[in-house]
Amino acid sequence: MKFSVLASGSTGNSLFIETEQTRILVDVGLSGKQLENRLQQIGVDASTISAIFVSHEHIDHVRGLGVMSRRYQIPIYMNEATWSNLPTSVGQIPEEVQNIFETGASLDFHDIHIESIPISHDAAEPMGFFFGQGEERLAICTDLGYVNQRIVDQVTGVDTLIWESNHDVEMLRMGAYPWNVKRRILSDVGHLSNEDSGAALTEIVKGIGEHIYLAHLSKDNNISELAHLTVKNILEETGMKVGRDVHLWATYDDRPTPLKKVKLKN
Repeated sequence: MKFSVLASGSTGNSLFIETEQTRILVDVGLSGKQLENRLQQIGVDASTISAIFVSHEHIDHVRGLGVMSRRYQIPIYMNEATWSNLPTSVGQIPEEVQNIFETGASLDFHDIHIESIPISHDAAEPMGFFFGQGEERLAICTDLGYVNQRIVDQVTGVDTLIWESNHDVEMLRMGAYPWNVKRRILSDVGHLSNEDSGAALTEIVKGIGEHIYLAHLSKDNNISELAHLTVKNILEETGMKVGRDVHLWATYDDRPTPLKKVKLKN
């Protein structure tokens, strides 16, 4: 498997995964034109996408869904609650591309095994995803209010993990957001702070060379270097050596990460 985080953040989210037989997008939170451009940057034609899997209905995850479905007739998979709560701005999605993939279910799609992971967020029924092919394993969990044991169990020891590190708590508390928005972000249906992200990773990371991509960073309440340093310090307090036992990577809202193999031990 190979992958690229095409976009990550409050302005839009999308992940690309490919194998020898299939090409998948997880979320399409950019415009159709932007998605096509990001895919072109990693050498992929949008018309070759085999399926789109949707984590939840917020616009930063589905902005391009209607355009992509109508333009390329790409099969789309999401749970029934998400289908029922899509924003009207997505527009009409052809019935023939609509597929139900319920939370907690698994699916063998061409040569890749996919599992959906229940998560906590202020959406109808949000979920993360696990992808496996042979010994290669990738998971994505963002928009996390908190991390429970089921999430830990499903993503522990994966080769590559796209993982939320949304905000610095003090930056959020001192920032300009209204208090009701701050309270939502800090709640169990909000987003994972840098500190909570690092703490959860101490239970997930086994020190076998995993690659962790810190994702969905707040533009107003976080800094990439701060997220990296906070998570690094927490991991290294447990005796883990970042850069040897585990690797931390940034994601971006304005460009894709390089297309890489999922199983990369250095």
